[in-house]
This record gives sequence, C-alpha cells and structure tokens, in this order.
Amino acid sequence: MTENPDSHSVRRIVLPSGRSIEVIRFAESDVAEPRRLHICPACACELVQPIDWGEVSDERWELTLECPNCSWTEDGFYERELVDDLEEHLDDGLVDMLCDLQRLTQANMAEEVDCFSAALQADLILPEDF
Repeated sequence: MTENPDSHSVRRIVLPSGRSIEVIRFAESDVAEPRRLHICPACACELVQPIDWGEVSDERWELTLECPNCSWTEDGFYERELVDDLEEHLDDGLVDMLCDLQRLTQANMAEEVDCFSAALQADLILPEDF
C-alpha cells in the first residue's frame, strides 16, 4: 500500500481475471472533537480543575490546570468556549457535591435523633445534660 501525503492511500489489487485495479482510500477527517479541559490527558480522570486563571482578552483565558489524581499540571491559553465548558462542568460538580452534602447531613441527623431517642427511652438523659 502506498501512502500519499495528501490524506489518502492507494492499493493495487489484481483480480482473478488478471486485470488490476487501484483502490483509493481517503483518510477519515482529521477534525477531532475539541479537548475537554476537565479530563486529564495523562490519566483520563474527569476531575481536572483550574488552580490559577486570568482573562487575557474577551475570547481567551490563561489557566493553570491540575489533576488531583495524578498531579499533572498544565499552563496554557484557552478559548472562551473551552473555558465555558469547563466552568459548566465545575458547576455541575458543585451541584452534585451539595446534593451529597445534604444527603449526608440528613443521614447524620437521623442517626443522632435515633441515638437521642434511644437514650430517652433508657432514661440516660438527665436535667444536667442541658
């Protein structure tokens, strides 16, 4: 198979009849999905977060990103669209953490109420306790 620099390959195939044909295969589009800043390129962890940032212009930001999983860091300039995507992901993570905190708080309170109720029933609560 012959590789050409213009994103396609040519392969000559000989058919059973003796005739030969050339098959041209064009490479897939090189347009990759834009990088997601919250995903670590070193370990694929989805918890990458900015540790320093500054607005360079209306459409560009300078960020220092860090992965808490593998300690990978990167300083770079990023388009506003990528930074907005990162910010949206961080906001979603904050909402998830607040929901988890609320569930944990309710579970802890329920446990404390159960302990207090059991202590009342066992006459272990005295006036001095207040």
